[in-house]
Amino acid sequence: MVEIGAYPTRSEAELIQAVLAAAGVPSVLAADDAGGAYPFDLTGAARLLVEDADMSDAAAVLTGHSTTTREEQ
Repeated sequence: MVEIGAYPTRSEAELIQAVLAAAGVPSVLAADDAGGAYPFDLTGAARLLVEDADMSDAAAVLTGHSTTTREEQ
């Protein structure tokens, strides 16, 4: 598995994970926060991981999602 993104909070990572899931790209959330019990205690970041084979699809989804705003559409 490869890291597709690192986010400061579990909530933010879960939001992006939902975007990936909606596009059919499975991902795994890795966070050192006791399963969300201590959301303020991330020692690093909440990381999203995807399979190597899904890397280009995930990158395309995230690039389109993060750079397009309603005003630009």
